[in-house]
Amino acid sequence: MKKFAYLIAAAGFVVGLSQAATAADLPRKAPPAPLPPPPLTWTGCYLGVNVGADRGRFSVDGPFGGSGSRSGDWAFAGGGQIGCDYQFAGSGFVIGFRNMFDGTTNHRDRTFAFTTAGGTATGTAEFHNRWFDALTGRVGYSWASPYLLYFQGGAVWSRIERDITVFDGATVVAGSFSDTKTGWTVGLGGEYRFAPNWSVFLEGNYYDFGSRDRVIFTPAACVAGCLFSGKTTAVSILAGVNYRFWGGM
Repeated sequence: MKKFAYLIAAAGFVVGLSQAATAADLPRKAPPAPLPPPPLTWTGCYLGVNVGADRGRFSVDGPFGGSGSRSGDWAFAGGGQIGCDYQFAGSGFVIGFRNMFDGTTNHRDRTFAFTTAGGTATGTAEFHNRWFDALTGRVGYSWASPYLLYFQGGAVWSRIERDITVFDGATVVAGSFSDTKTGWTVGLGGEYRFAPNWSVFLEGNYYDFGSRDRVIFTPAACVAGCLFSGKTTAVSILAGVNYRFWGGM
């Protein structure tokens, strides 16, 4: 009996080894592939800084005809911006809004001649653009995820200072005024996402700050007062970087 039991145990051992070898030869199931990362989306809010240049143009129209206009040299512009975007699901279309505040060193002066009721006089106009604050909406299209081309437009506020000096042949009279003007702006730009939360942009903008009237009195040429109307516009080229602190993943 013991010999028979040993034979049964030996046979079981051989069968076990055979099953183990067969299992080792079977192909193993591959581990599941990792899920792809979610595509980048422009949905979210951001803040950033920008730097560039702007160039102002102003014109002065005198009473009874006569005018002068001058484009200034390119001046420094720089500041910051904050905004939010929304990208439609399954689409490359993006909408958003942004507020940008920039300081500038835009300055120019111009000598001009104008006609008065008593003849011809000369004058000098000096222009300063201290800062501008643009609140715009934008519509864009994103392709290949990291690229965004956009158009924007909206309202702009700017601190404009103008000094007008009039010489009527006998007397020099100066008039100054400064105020915060409300105007409009349009622009076109492109943005690139080089990291999930970081992007860089380059854009160009046009600003129309409207016009402002000023009455100047001189004893000879403008006894009853001469009305001068000044209009200011500007263009800018700005580059900047944005950090997306909410969304954008």
